[in-house]
Amino acid sequence: MHDIHTALIGLDHPHAKAHLRTLQTLPEVASITLWDPDEELLRATVREQGEKISATTTDLASVLDQDRILFVVAALRNDLGPPIFIRALEAGKHLITDKPIGKTAVESEQVAAVARRQQRKLGVFYQNRALDPIRDARSVVEQGLIGDLVSVEMRMVTTQVAMRNPQHWLFDQEKSGGGILSWLGCHYIDQIMNVTQDEIVSVAAQLATRSGEGIDVEDVAALSLRFASGAVGTLHTGYMLSLSGGGYHNAAGYDTYVGVNGRLGRVTWSSSGTPTSVYVESSHPDWASAPRRTFDYTFAESPAYGGPHGETFLRAFIDACLGNGEPMATGEDAVRVAKVIDAAYESNRSGRRVEV
Repeated sequence: MHDIHTALIGLDHPHAKAHLRTLQTLPEVASITLWDPDEELLRATVREQGEKISATTTDLASVLDQDRILFVVAALRNDLGPPIFIRALEAGKHLITDKPIGKTAVESEQVAAVARRQQRKLGVFYQNRALDPIRDARSVVEQGLIGDLVSVEMRMVTTQVAMRNPQHWLFDQEKSGGGILSWLGCHYIDQIMNVTQDEIVSVAAQLATRSGEGIDVEDVAALSLRFASGAVGTLHTGYMLSLSGGGYHNAAGYDTYVGVNGRLGRVTWSSSGTPTSVYVESSHPDWASAPRRTFDYTFAESPAYGGPHGETFLRAFIDACLGNGEPMATGEDAVRVAKVIDAAYESNRSGRRVEV
């Protein structure tokens, strides 16, 4: 068991306290240094959630100068993150950030390039990759059980903007860089490229702001996708549920569906939160005795962000920092997703299909 020393930089972010819970849950993490420019926020965090916090500071340099800190977890506003991320990497720290790293693919690639140059690990919190249902769905595709990819259908709708504080920076184009696509739709873009191991190569998009709130980012999006294999896909996402409550960690506040269709069958899952079952149909000869199967999952309790799979995801990043493998989701993965989202924004502006 390693005694890992780490730092969490940024506390004024919807996921910051959740990332702190994950660090506090992992037994290999011995101490956590907190950085934020707001002294009162630092004090309040220690009062509310002080376990393993060894120091707090408003001086970022004093954090990055500490040799014992193996890696940094970053949860920062989208427009503020990239310069700080680059500072952390150039100081020799491994870094894992909340998505999307930067407001654009160009900003994200700038950070990823520094990580490569400094030979530091760069991870991004696309932690659904660690979920057993998602990993099993990928395995079904990799085994050839649904055959060559034909099409993908994705839907992710969630609670309305009015329930999520319309004054938050997430709904400010200059600070966030985008709306539902860059904040939540990105998870599904990453998820489907991870499951299918196929690249999205072009996008046609229709985006709109329909909530009636005073925001200047899209709150609903419909994307038509083409994959490198020739398969096609769709993604429909938006802030639109009126009866599902509020909050950024409201598991009941989602309505999702993913369907991956191949020449030999399909794999699908649907849920209002973490998927607890995956349905597979296959005409592959290996499944002749039972061509339709449902895989059900139960999950242990954990205070970590995302539950046990959040622990698994961050532990894999720590292992990578120690020289054992790669993060489950890398900076390059984040850049790939950002390129798709940038193409969607350009398609909506231009009214044409855009190559990624």
